[in-house]
Amino acid sequence: MILNCVVVDDSAIQRLSIVKLIENNNHLNLIAEYSSALETKNGLNTHKVDLIFLDIEMPVLNGFELLDVLNNKPQIIFVTGKTEYAFKAFNYDATDYLQKPITRERFSQAVDKAVEHHKLKLDYNQEEGEHIFVKSNLKKRKVYIRDIKWIEALGDYVKLVTEDTSLVVLSTMKAFENELPDGKFLRIHKSYIVNLDKVDRFNSKNVEVGAYEIPLSRNKKTQLVDALNSI
Repeated sequence: MILNCVVVDDSAIQRLSIVKLIENNNHLNLIAEYSSALETKNGLNTHKVDLIFLDIEMPVLNGFELLDVLNNKPQIIFVTGKTEYAFKAFNYDATDYLQKPITRERFSQAVDKAVEHHKLKLDYNQEEGEHIFVKSNLKKRKVYIRDIKWIEALGDYVKLVTEDTSLVVLSTMKAFENELPDGKFLRIHKSYIVNLDKVDRFNSKNVEVGAYEIPLSRNKKTQLVDALNSI
């Protein structure tokens, strides 16, 4: 399996070191190199990318800020000279976190993780239906899109409510929203994302999903009506 990847680092020397590692790995196909987050954002609109090797400390927009503005986020392997960002990187569901200087062996381990994660995403069974994988209690769990009712913000976590259970996942709402398929979910409040197929009724203040009432932001009502009319 070959993953299309890009390298993002404001240092030409650091980009070159990663490019050399990529060229010596049979699982990677280098699409482009970028020296800034803004350049990367524009480039991702024209290229299909499976994996980003991403520096964190960059001018104007850092690596985390770049991820916050991406609509469709590929897998991320952070590449940095510092360890202090490791916990935050986990919060962004990073595939791995590499500290410079990077050995070929450690690089290969990170790529192997990315390949395995990509295989999990491709594990799509038409009879079972579309699904995503989430990390809850240090385990990867398969969750079917049809079973998700809503997602609720819980500080540094989100609560994923399904037909028969709920899972607490370490993630920002923005990052989790990017993992969901387009056109099937809508963020109706700063703390809630709802599955449009699960909406039973709504008024100017609330959306009803079964017996539960979820708050609806005033400025989201028109967007909700349009979204429901589109499914």
